Amino acid sequence: MAGKIIIFDTSIFIDHLRTNKFSNNLQNLNGIIRNSAIVLSELARGATKEVERGFVSALAKNYPILTPTEKNWLESGEILSKIYKDKGFSPEKLRDLHFDVLIALTARNYGATVITSNRMDFELIKAYRGFNIEIW
Repeated sequence: MAGKIIIFDTSIFIDHLRTNKFSNNLQNLNGIIRNSAIVLSELARGATKEVERGFVSALAKNYPILTPTEKNWLESGEILSKIYKDKGFSPEKLRDLHFDVLIALTARNYGATVITSNRMDFELIKAYRGFNIEIW
């Protein structure tokens, strides 16, 4: 669908930049690309080379940035608390999941589809709060 809003998860950018893994998927993509402020933050945190910093800057400059709301932050804590009760994950795993929950909730706000290669974590999150997801 050409009008769907797409938010790429950090995993897509990292996998693609390291291996060019998703070049066919990206060339055949139909939709309206939006950035997640969370994803840009994660990418910037790991950008150690000038080309990587340039990539993050280009994303921020060329595609509108969607941010989690106050409600999303509060809801993310509730979701993570439920996941902890159900799964018994360590604090480290819950911290790792937190940004993914925020990406999913932000996408849900806009009816956007999260495209990710992180199947396990995003399908877990979807079990607690529905949102559109596409796994590459």
